[in-house]
Amino acid sequence: MKILITGTTGYIAKRLIPLLLSQQHELICCVRDLLRIPENYIENPQISFLEIDFLKPFEIEKFPKNIDAAYYLIHSMSSNNTDFDSLEKTCAENFKTLIEATNIQQVIYLSGITNDIELSKHLNSRKQVAEILVSKKYALTTIKAGIIVGSGSASFEIIRDLVEKLPIMITPKWLNTKTQPIGISDVVQFLNKSLFKKELYNVSFDIYGPEILTYKKMLLIFSEVRGLKRTIITVPIMTPKLSSYWLYFVTSTSFRLAASLVDSMKIEIIGKENSVGQLLEIYPISYKTAVEKAFDTIEQNVLISSWKDSMVSGVLNQKLSKHINIPQYGCFKDVKSRNISNRESTLAKIWALGGSNGWYSMNYLWRIRGYLDKLFGGIGLRRGRTHPTKLQTGDALDFWRVIYANKNEGRLLLYAEMKLPGEAWLEFKIVKNKLFQRAVFRPKGLWGRLYWYSVLPFHSFIFKGLIRKLIS
Repeated sequence: MKILITGTTGYIAKRLIPLLLSQQHELICCVRDLLRIPENYIENPQISFLEIDFLKPFEIEKFPKNIDAAYYLIHSMSSNNTDFDSLEKTCAENFKTLIEATNIQQVIYLSGITNDIELSKHLNSRKQVAEILVSKKYALTTIKAGIIVGSGSASFEIIRDLVEKLPIMITPKWLNTKTQPIGISDVVQFLNKSLFKKELYNVSFDIYGPEILTYKKMLLIFSEVRGLKRTIITVPIMTPKLSSYWLYFVTSTSFRLAASLVDSMKIEIIGKENSVGQLLEIYPISYKTAVEKAFDTIEQNVLISSWKDSMVSGVLNQKLSKHINIPQYGCFKDVKSRNISNRESTLAKIWALGGSNGWYSMNYLWRIRGYLDKLFGGIGLRRGRTHPTKLQTGDALDFWRVIYANKNEGRLLLYAEMKLPGEAWLEFKIVKNKLFQRAVFRPKGLWGRLYWYSVLPFHSFIFKGLIRKLIS
């Protein structure tokens, strides 16, 4: 069967695609930027790629017609745009217009549990999308999940940040809100086994784990799995805005996402009982088991993707190709070059930059820059990296975004997503036996020029030390 996948580079789709491929389905994967195709799928004969942005109209004549089913996995909650519900509405409407012109039988939509009368903005948006996707042309299967637990998920990474950084937590009262978390492996199974299941055509159902837990209990179980003793004190005086700032400064989340999460976490999310699990023979694992499985994945360095790699988790929300050619004019530059004796060793060091590996030279200055970025509303260094030694186009790397990564060519290009009065690139390129390291800044107005001259004294030893370490 031919299956269309939206949200191809996202957290859920990257885990679903291997299952669908193993069942010999032919996939059409939608991507906003062809540069972001996962490298392990580029030459897969079972996959074709369609460059499309569902926020914009697309010519129906160019949209493939021979489609049997589609997964709608588009989500805009972590967007920098405050009006994310409007973005989701536009995406859903454009998707529906295109998909109704095909031979499709079924659309499967992953939504959020919306069983409360008073919905958060996020959950109300999810509900709105489900209503838009209803059609007489195809059957809609809506799968509604609560908190998804798995390595790289926003909830998992935020909980990990809190538990591993704070021995004693003074927390908002919404930590006593009840929820019903579910492991990522179970979510993917529900998505997979619902495909062409006629009993689930035009059906909406909740999926959830076997336990009802408060967020506080989830933190304590997480700390137990990690072998850490944590004390949590909840106080009633934290406003939603203060709670959002608390999450933002302590964890790797953006302020927009923190605010959306706080808005949702105030509302109890408990799944409605149903028999779909028995029908599909899926019996969800406990929260503790899901956390343990997540750490098994991390320790094996097989993390497929993280929510931090979403383009909307930083400031860059355009095509990567727009930034792949560094501007030549109107820019300040710091260019250094050194002869190298071992190409493979230098490349290995370049590809391991950032995250827990650090920046090899003057790490404390990189950390200070990260703290300042966070202080002014940026993302700071806390995103880290998805894998300790592998990089591919689109990955988040501390406060950078990977624009181009080709190890055979010997080139890595990063674009800054920190708060800046301008735009910045950092490039590493090996030509024959020489490494070129280039930092480029395109200022915006007077503030941009003042910024460059204020940091110039630090550049001389930061970048000199970095290239020295890369070739040693």
